[in-house]
Amino acid sequence: MALTALLSVSDKTGILDFARELHALGCTLLSTGGTAKLLADNGLPVTEVAAHTGFPEMMDGRVKTLHPKIHGGLLARSDLPEHVAAMQQHGIQRIDILAVNLYPFEATVAKPGCTLEDAIENIDIGGPAMVRSAAKNWKDVTVLTDSAQYASVLAELKSTGKTSDATRFACSVAAFNRIAQYDAAISNYLSALQPDGSVSAFPAQHNANLVKVQDLRYGENSHQSAALYRDLHPAPGSLVTGKQLQGKELSYNNIADADAAWECVKSFEAPACVIIKHANPCGVAVAATPAEAYSKAFKTDPTSAFGGIIAFNREVDGAAAQLVAKQFVEVLMAPSFTAEALEVFKAKVNVRLLQIALPKGGSTPWEQGRNAQDVKRVGSGLLIQTADNHFLQKADLKVVTTLQPTAQQIDDLMFAWTVAQYVKSNAIVFCGGGMTLGVGAGQMSRVDSTKIAAIKAANAGLALQGSAVASDAFFPFRDGLDVVADAGASCVIQPGGSVRDDEVIAAANERGIAMVFTGVRHFRH
Repeated sequence: MALTALLSVSDKTGILDFARELHALGCTLLSTGGTAKLLADNGLPVTEVAAHTGFPEMMDGRVKTLHPKIHGGLLARSDLPEHVAAMQQHGIQRIDILAVNLYPFEATVAKPGCTLEDAIENIDIGGPAMVRSAAKNWKDVTVLTDSAQYASVLAELKSTGKTSDATRFACSVAAFNRIAQYDAAISNYLSALQPDGSVSAFPAQHNANLVKVQDLRYGENSHQSAALYRDLHPAPGSLVTGKQLQGKELSYNNIADADAAWECVKSFEAPACVIIKHANPCGVAVAATPAEAYSKAFKTDPTSAFGGIIAFNREVDGAAAQLVAKQFVEVLMAPSFTAEALEVFKAKVNVRLLQIALPKGGSTPWEQGRNAQDVKRVGSGLLIQTADNHFLQKADLKVVTTLQPTAQQIDDLMFAWTVAQYVKSNAIVFCGGGMTLGVGAGQMSRVDSTKIAAIKAANAGLALQGSAVASDAFFPFRDGLDVVADAGASCVIQPGGSVRDDEVIAAANERGIAMVFTGVRHFRH
């Protein structure tokens, strides 16, 4: 029996070839507007929907497919005699294949200067209605909402003359997913629109669009279940765009730690290496080569580095691979690996190698491969905030002590501040010579974090004399500053903003320490 296909697409990618193949298979082609013109201009016999329904398009095309001859052809069940009889009585032709993609609402509202009128005119009505009708009646209709589906459907039609139940159901699920995404985008935009025409980052209703990447073996602990989801349109250079080259399946904790490592290492322009353990950097360094950067980072805390997550922002070569292979590592990630490096890790079959292209960069978080927002689950709710994408510039620094920092100290302070942004609060980071010397993380007391950082440095045999120190938030009392000075620090970077800033500045002057304020903090809970 000859099939009827209705083709009505905004994005015309692949539609002409798809229509040609359908025609060659004996399909009757129905279409609308620009799609119909494209097919006719290329010599394909196509019937306009208006001719098919006997009802003209009207209201600037707003009303064209909302007609019983369209929805009856999509919704009629072939297994119900009364449906078949109704079709015959009212001259309704069955529609077996529907190819529809929707007005480009998401792309429209993403453009700078988009007006409410522009947005409203790009809300599709007839398209989603047809898609829902076809998807509901999946046992009889194949509904296509993405050009990537055309090839597999054609292959089945050529092979068996029809699509399988499994294919039609999968297409139906994909169709309902697409409608949900589309409606969510409309809801997000309209409920974020402010009276002055601006768009809030926090809509009155938040509709997330996430796609499952994979089920995980278990969650943070073995009695928990888990899965990894990605954004509908992930940012280039973000973790979920990576490709695993070898090794065991990534676990929940692997993924969480890998994300911390990748976000940190992307922050450096020079060749860098970051070693993460339990979501905290336990060693970070920059150097002339990846191998040298790794050697320096490893020195910070060799004990914690055991079983850690390692990230590079440069291609991993054979020299770096040989060094990393000497330790137990869970995940190794980089923009690329040389053939020699891959050969080294062939013997380490359980090591997970993850290749992620660095983002090309730009002015937006998406272009930088970063999240625009962060989300934390609370009881029956979500905390949503703009992501901490603040990157300090040297011009932002305010020297508050009598002693002025040297150019080298400024470089060390900037490095320490970058690392501190990725350390759990309360965070204290000692650095020097382009490497971390001691890291204190996650303590209830800033003084305790300072002491732990100093202990870590001592255990690693690293001297803190002349080091630079970053504190992710202000020192509330001078006691933290005194502990830093006692450990050997020569300069400090901190946000400032405490009611006791004068007391802390006086302590720094008394101890002969240069101190700069950033004016921003980097809490990371």
